[in-house]
Amino acid sequence: MSVDKDRIQGSFEQAKGKAKEVAGKVTGDAKLEAEGKAQKAAGKFQNAVGGLKDVARGQ
Repeated sequence: MSVDKDRIQGSFEQAKGKAKEVAGKVTGDAKLEAEGKAQKAAGKFQNAVGGLKDVARGQ
C-alpha cells in the first residue's frame, strides 16, 4: 500500500505551519502567526486531496 505523496507533503506542511504559528505567538509576530495558520490549512487541504486519491485507487 503506497500513500499518495500529497498526504505526506500535506502532513509536512501542516507541521511547518504549526511551528510558524507557535513561533509567531511566542514572539508576538502576528504576520508569522497568520502565515503559519495559512500554511497549516493548506497542508490539511493537500492531505485531504491525497486521501481522496488513495480512496480513488482503492487503498
